[in-house]
Amino acid sequence: MTDAKKDAPAPAPAPDAWTKWVALSTTLLAVCAAFATLKGGSFSTKTQLATVSASNKWAYYQAKSLKETARDTESTIIKTIEASATSPEAKAIARKAIDKADEEIKRYKGEKAEIMKDAQFLDSEAAYSQARGGNFGLAIMFLQIAIMLSAIAALMKKKSFWIVGLCAGAIGVGYLTYAWPLYEKLNPPPAAPSHPDAPKAAK
Repeated sequence: MTDAKKDAPAPAPAPDAWTKWVALSTTLLAVCAAFATLKGGSFSTKTQLATVSASNKWAYYQAKSLKETARDTESTIIKTIEASATSPEAKAIARKAIDKADEEIKRYKGEKAEIMKDAQFLDSEAAYSQARGGNFGLAIMFLQIAIMLSAIAALMKKKSFWIVGLCAGAIGVGYLTYAWPLYEKLNPPPAAPSHPDAPKAAK
């Protein structure tokens, strides 16, 4: 009976109480990191969409500029023809063509102004989404560091790693809090432009 007691394995040491908190804190940090990743990805998508839309608007603006330049050149040529015309009928025809070209030039200028407003708004929206998404990115970085240090602490039974990880996690949660509920209040998003007297689009 004595020999049996001697051969029995020694009972496993009871885990430290703080390791239970490591598991709990790591779970909470992982949830925060997953949420930050989801929101950060959303703003990354918004940045890409706004950037592409802004590029399209600026290309449209350039196309209108080319048409305006062509009509301006046409008006200048017709004015030269009008000046050299001898008959009243030729002058009247030239004047009618000049008035039509000038009217189109005026319309293109108005359309360009509206297109520029939209393009500048989309540029601002892309910059806003990129800046806000950057804060989510910083939150993800610090939260991942915190999770890694907590895992090391649990494996090596080093409480100091866990404490450092909690500090990193607190910074990550701070960035997450700033990027999610506070950022929009402290930094309002750009307002969409209004077009009360927008001219009809010309072909």
